[in-house]
Amino acid sequence: MKKLSGSKVLEGFIFSTFLVSTIYVAARFILAPSGPTSPEQVYAVKSDYALMLLQCFMGMVVMLLPGILQRKLKIKIPSGMLVAFAAFLYCAIYLGEVHYFYFRIPHWDTLLHIFSGFALGAIGLSIVGLLNKSEVAPLSISPAFAAMFAFCFAVSIGVIWEIYEFSVDTVAGLNMQKYALESGELLIGHAALTDTMKDLIVDVIGALVISIIGYLSMRHESGWLERIQIKQNIPVKQPATAHALETTTGF
Repeated sequence: MKKLSGSKVLEGFIFSTFLVSTIYVAARFILAPSGPTSPEQVYAVKSDYALMLLQCFMGMVVMLLPGILQRKLKIKIPSGMLVAFAAFLYCAIYLGEVHYFYFRIPHWDTLLHIFSGFALGAIGLSIVGLLNKSEVAPLSISPAFAAMFAFCFAVSIGVIWEIYEFSVDTVAGLNMQKYALESGELLIGHAALTDTMKDLIVDVIGALVISIIGYLSMRHESGWLERIQIKQNIPVKQPATAHALETTTGF
């Protein structure tokens, strides 16, 4: 209960942070100029605040997904995974976008993508685990196939995310792919591709590491993987009442 309460408090704090940031950024977006008004002005135009506003709003929506999935799919997500998920959103959106950590902290984006590779790989392993233990049509998936699926799942989500960033940048004129510096200066040639390719490479590395760890855990039945996997939320059967016992036994 203490762990559950702690995770709920953290999730509530982060959700409130996104909500307050959304209101603040929306106000700044309305007041901000469409373009730089002086050479000294840095990262304070409408497109910059539009990106923050989009990220904060999406952060609130994504924060609600684990609870919805647990109810709809009747699964139980470990509290540690929920805490890591909330912390990742906080670091990526609030610190990364609102407080410019992507520009101010070296390799901030790289660290987050490595973590996301780990997390997505763990989700891929959880999907395989749920299929293996399904009551409807249980499967018998080998550790090697489970690791391969987890790796492909994590890398595919990483690729879809980069497509999403490219699409948003193209349509809305934002800078999710960091093809421009904080000052607004556009990068050219190889430098403009660095952020996207680096993200994909570290996604692959993170997914590969967690897939290997998952394979070894399943192969040797160490039980380590069980502690971070999503599980089916099986309701606890209530003990038979005295009346039910009388009915079934005749006493």
